[in-house]
Amino acid sequence: MKNSLSVLVVSILFSCFAAPVSMHAQESFQVSIEVNAASEEGDLRRIWRYFGADEPNYAYMKDGRKLLNQLGQLAPDDVYFRTHNLMTSGPGAPALKWGSTNLYSEDVDGNSVYDYRIVDLIFDTYRENKVRPYVQLGFMPKALSTHPEPYQHQWRPGMPYEEVYTGWAYPPKDYEKWSELVYRWVEHCVERYGREEVEAWSWQTWNESNIGYWRGTDDEFHKLHDYAIRGVLRALPTARVGGPDTAGDGGEFTRQFLRHCLEGRNYATGEQGTKLDFVSFHAKGAPRWLGDHIRMGISNQLSTIDRGFAIVAEFPQLKDTPIVIGESDPEGCAACQGDQFSYRNGTMYSSYTAASFARKLDLAAKHGVNLEGALTWAFTFEDQPYFAGFRQLASNGLAMPVLNVFRMMSQMQGQRITAVSSHAVALEDILRDGVRDAPDVAALASSNEGKIAVLIWHYHDDDLPGENANVELQVSGLPSGAEIMSITHYRVDSFHSNAYDMWRRMGSPVAPNRSQYAQLEAASQLARYGSIQQLAISGGSVQLSFELPRQAVSLLVLEPR
Repeated sequence: MKNSLSVLVVSILFSCFAAPVSMHAQESFQVSIEVNAASEEGDLRRIWRYFGADEPNYAYMKDGRKLLNQLGQLAPDDVYFRTHNLMTSGPGAPALKWGSTNLYSEDVDGNSVYDYRIVDLIFDTYRENKVRPYVQLGFMPKALSTHPEPYQHQWRPGMPYEEVYTGWAYPPKDYEKWSELVYRWVEHCVERYGREEVEAWSWQTWNESNIGYWRGTDDEFHKLHDYAIRGVLRALPTARVGGPDTAGDGGEFTRQFLRHCLEGRNYATGEQGTKLDFVSFHAKGAPRWLGDHIRMGISNQLSTIDRGFAIVAEFPQLKDTPIVIGESDPEGCAACQGDQFSYRNGTMYSSYTAASFARKLDLAAKHGVNLEGALTWAFTFEDQPYFAGFRQLASNGLAMPVLNVFRMMSQMQGQRITAVSSHAVALEDILRDGVRDAPDVAALASSNEGKIAVLIWHYHDDDLPGENANVELQVSGLPSGAEIMSITHYRVDSFHSNAYDMWRRMGSPVAPNRSQYAQLEAASQLARYGSIQQLAISGGSVQLSFELPRQAVSLLVLEPR
């Protein structure tokens, strides 16, 4: 009787999970995925909980507040946000790749003046939405810069990127004043938010000091860092501090920084070493426009992470030190636009995210390092056209497909369990060649108090039409005594969890009316694929089938009933 019931429920399930009639029929290929709930591989690190952006002032604007609320809902008080320009001089007016707080200035006699109003507004907005700061100590206030003019850059998309490196990127004219500024700010944060709260934050100095963001020498950066960290620890000795958030793995620059922190002479204290609670570096992909479509560069990003982990692993003292990939993205410029960035609005960005985050975990296991987080450098750009092509999580208050993948990942916790796919591209092959031949159809799975979550993606580097994957999923090792599993299937594809493709089907309106906006907002939510189903357990396992289009992502949540 149980076997007959299983066949019946599977048939119903397949029917309910089938693609909508509006989707064109596609040729398909078979994929077998086996998940073993009894085969635990250790804690599933929730590395996705980090986000960031160049422009700090968007946080307290209407769309910024809305998006921060959505990020905070993913994991309340366990989501972190990193931003540039928290110490940059100016009135707080945002612009692309720019922002300011006027935290520090000097009077006519050269006395220090501290103004916390804008940084308080930024951090207050984070905390109101259950997001915590990952504080970047930078950039250089105009009154402290050794090269203050020109100060605010005039960069626009399409112009040379190097034009952004103006007076804010230079060393301080007085390192003691720099350290005192940091001390006063941290002390103020402790008074405003409480010691226990600020102890949960992370503090790091500057951004990508191995390239143009820093217009001093490597030794001058070590000095900048030491004086900054002395300021932090004067105010809060238990603060969590680290760095260096290099561009890429940083190579020898990163090695020199780590040696300096572990055994070098501290410029600010004269003692040996500088406290190092976490190590951070950045990793970016390299998409290319081939004339008719985007080809992503996932191998570039993952290879950078591979090298970065290897560098950290060279230092036995850092064996257990947390690593945060402080920017981890398909390419390097969120505010840039053009054909080579056209993938960002749709399902290419979302499927890339699913495939790449799983492999970051695999790379950490390969090197035996402690990966704590991988920060997505994407937020939102206020008062820009709908789906303008920026790398962002939402456009005009509408969550984009990529944000729905983070919503999927937020439902995964507990133990990572074994998931094997017949069409997963091997990690070493992706590092060497990317995903250029057969697509990568693979899975990441978790188990938490009987709840099983299986994330499945169908990814290819080339943003071109392709066959659907006909997925045969078997989940075994289910708890004894359970007879029925409730299955909820979530989906990101052209017709689910996708406001962008809905907008295009509307005719790409420049200014959607109230009714259209309501439809787009509904389409921006994480959507179920079919109804919640009940599936009989047979022999400790369940099986089901569904089609997964190219560049689509599914999350299946199984709970015993």
